[in-house]
Amino acid sequence: MKPLRLSFQQLLLVAFLLIGLLLGAAALRALFSLETLMAQSRESAAQAIALSTAAQSLSERSLTMERAARQSLVLRDAQLRQRFMEARGNARDILRQLNDNELPSAFATPWRTQLDEITELLDGPPDTALDRERAVARAFRELDGHSAAIAQQVQAIISSRNNALQERFETSRQQLTQQVVGSIGLAAVLALGFGVWLARPFQRLEKAIVGLGENRLDVPIDIPGPADVRRVSQQLDWLRLRLTELDADKARFLRHISHELKTPLASLHEGVAVLGDGVAGALNANQTEVVGILRHNTQLLQHQIEALLRFNAAAFEARQLRRSRTDLRALLDDLIDAQRLHGLAHGLRVQAEGGPLWLTVDRDKLASAVGNLLSNAIRFSPRGGLVRLVLMDLPGCACIDIIDQGPGVAEADRDRIFEPFYRGERQPQNTVRGTGIGLSIVHEYVGAHGGRITLLRPSEGAHFRIELPHAS
Repeated sequence: MKPLRLSFQQLLLVAFLLIGLLLGAAALRALFSLETLMAQSRESAAQAIALSTAAQSLSERSLTMERAARQSLVLRDAQLRQRFMEARGNARDILRQLNDNELPSAFATPWRTQLDEITELLDGPPDTALDRERAVARAFRELDGHSAAIAQQVQAIISSRNNALQERFETSRQQLTQQVVGSIGLAAVLALGFGVWLARPFQRLEKAIVGLGENRLDVPIDIPGPADVRRVSQQLDWLRLRLTELDADKARFLRHISHELKTPLASLHEGVAVLGDGVAGALNANQTEVVGILRHNTQLLQHQIEALLRFNAAAFEARQLRRSRTDLRALLDDLIDAQRLHGLAHGLRVQAEGGPLWLTVDRDKLASAVGNLLSNAIRFSPRGGLVRLVLMDLPGCACIDIIDQGPGVAEADRDRIFEPFYRGERQPQNTVRGTGIGLSIVHEYVGAHGGRITLLRPSEGAHFRIELPHAS
């Protein structure tokens, strides 16, 4: 898969632009639709006014024609006849305009026919003028009826157009609502999709950093994503390789220095043994005491070197976890059985508390950590005391508490109790002094599981707590 060349900021900007364009397009679409509807509304209003004005003008022209026609018949005035003809032409133009605006011919034709009959009545001999004037008056009353029907039909046309416009408004409103809701939904889906897609590399980065913190240095770090995330991924992988090299250098140094110390130490130990056996001659009391001091210190130095190698091996093994689903309560019972004789020798009662609790852990390493704490608790507890292993299922983690009734940890030792080779001031009497790596190994094994070990402050004795996350 070809890596992305855009940075996270650029991709975020692209996401905002896409969402903005989508919402902007919906807004522009709504604006254009609204403008179109407003234009149609203005046009419809103008047409309605024009139709109403035309219908009213038609009635006014009828009055003008009637007055001019009747007066021309009575007065036999050519100018009045000309005024009638002009009003007649204007009326025909108005009727033609109404025809062009959907007025049915069924209303226009009778009006024209009636007007043609009136025009014919204007021509005739003078002696029949009065009779024709009365006939013209009756004809104009019929023409007024036709004009009233036309006016009523014009109002029906205006009402029909208004209804059609309202339907278009409602249809456009529904379409715009659907478009806006759809755009908002699509924008939300895009925002969620971009959020998940852009957050995934950072989740992987976080996981990689946690892996480095837990010393999982054997897993290469290669996180696909934006260019800046790729750069951080490469830098983290470089850091992983560097930590691996430093770890390997440390292990080589410890092996080398231990080997280099063992050879002269063995020679020194043999020389002291030869002196102590009197091979080089009999020793007086002072010489025997010096030889004893040398023998004790050579043995102590040998133990320190072996402890150093054990701690180095434990720190390496802590990164090689072999996890399996384990019942922690059964594990505690097994550890108590394994050290039962040790506890009986000290006259102690050792008990486990808590129900079954399953967790995915490295059983052997966790057993080694808890077993070390249990061994210390037995070693430091007074005869007849009680050692408790308490298993608890707390929100987000499983807890194992190891509680004894011994002298506890001195206040000055609390901050350094988990340091390698550090031994506290309170040590049990008549026992071999420890090397100071037991609690360090416990700290390494618990930390490798993503958990932590803490020393609590009880009223008496020592109280250690191991917290293991459920997600492990």
